[in-house]
Amino acid sequence: MTPPESMPESAPVPAVSVVIPALNEEATVAHVIAACLASEAVSGAAAGAGEVLVIDSDSTDATARVAAEAGAKVVNWRDVDPREPVPGKGEALWRGVRAARGDIVVFVDADVTNVEPWWIDALVAPFADPRIELVKATYTRDEGEHGRGGGRVTELTAKPLLRAFFPELGHIDQPLAGEYAIRRSMALELPFVAGYGVDVGLLIDVAVKGASISTAQTDLGHRTHRNRPLAELAPMADVVARTILNRASLGAEVDQRPPWSAS
Repeated sequence: MTPPESMPESAPVPAVSVVIPALNEEATVAHVIAACLASEAVSGAAAGAGEVLVIDSDSTDATARVAAEAGAKVVNWRDVDPREPVPGKGEALWRGVRAARGDIVVFVDADVTNVEPWWIDALVAPFADPRIELVKATYTRDEGEHGRGGGRVTELTAKPLLRAFFPELGHIDQPLAGEYAIRRSMALELPFVAGYGVDVGLLIDVAVKGASISTAQTDLGHRTHRNRPLAELAPMADVVARTILNRASLGAEVDQRPPWSAS
């Protein structure tokens, strides 16, 4: 895959914060951090304008130490806000947005084993268009899966429900992708669903709250990460389904944090 061209020189260059939620990811987090630090969006930024944050969710392994040694700013999620954390990815992203300083927040999962520096630049580039509020990654997946298909929860839960209730998002290839970017100003105005419903919740909320052109997707080539067993996918599918039904005002309840702007 050939890395995309850099943003035009005439386009304003936003300050970028890469937020990596991490819970016991000592084996993979250093590689993810190294790639993010090497991106033009971070390394080429003005002094102090680019940053890589690891939001550590009380890891019991060496994740925090490894991340700090790799060059990231490590923030324990309890240090962002005094309220007791709610277990799950959504909480880490919610607190990460608060801790970030950049105009654009790029989320990257800590377990992706083939992340490259240009991924960050590709996710940031579409924000040269002021109408864009959120950029999702699209990619091919691990061996044995072909085309632009997603994982099991994506194909069997997220996409059918999005097509039914939010057809304007039917073109999004990877609605549950952990690699995406959002304007921090927008993120501060949105609730964050607890757990694995956060990614699709933000996607829907931006599309509903934003202008006619508010979401985009960018091609990151091929993505490799740790595949989860079926036993872990069932609760993930449940919260994703409930999040979509909640956003469609169909009565499903979800645990979520309020927007920071309302806190």
